[in-house]
Amino acid sequence: MSAVFSAKIAQQLLEFTPKAIGFPLAKMPFSLKAKVISQLLGLLLAEQAADDELGFLSDKWVAIRVDDLNLAFEVSFNGKWQVRELTDAQVSFSANSAELVLVAAAKEDPDTLFFQRKLSIEGDTELGLEVKNLLLSIEFASMPTPIRLSVEKLAAVIERLQLEAKPTVILAKSPSY
Repeated sequence: MSAVFSAKIAQQLLEFTPKAIGFPLAKMPFSLKAKVISQLLGLLLAEQAADDELGFLSDKWVAIRVDDLNLAFEVSFNGKWQVRELTDAQVSFSANSAELVLVAAAKEDPDTLFFQRKLSIEGDTELGLEVKNLLLSIEFASMPTPIRLSVEKLAAVIERLQLEAKPTVILAKSPSY
């Protein structure tokens, strides 16, 4: 009974937490979200920007949808990060927050999530592959320490909850004759 109860609580936390975060996030002005996203991308991809590896994003827009947070935006890079509301992106990535955190923490492979239908990529396939490869080029250990530690801890919690949420089957040992 306790394993079933624990699994139900873990499942509810996995489902409810993004909704609880998504509600105040939806009330935040888009301009503030855009500023935070732009600064975060600047921190995470500073090395790639310095090495001039972001040219493929010039005049191209990539849509990001975090479905369970109701967060959607488009990004482009023309010497600096640009963030706007959804309009007409060349490629679109969609997933739930847990999967994106696990990818960021290098605990999950985007290709695996794609084939499990937990990550959707639509539109310009070539641009989508370049974006995926760009994200995979981010060395997790080189992330700014506060971001890296936050992502590590959040990924560990998500993995634990996912493990706990899986139903456990307890089989009674049959008597030997």
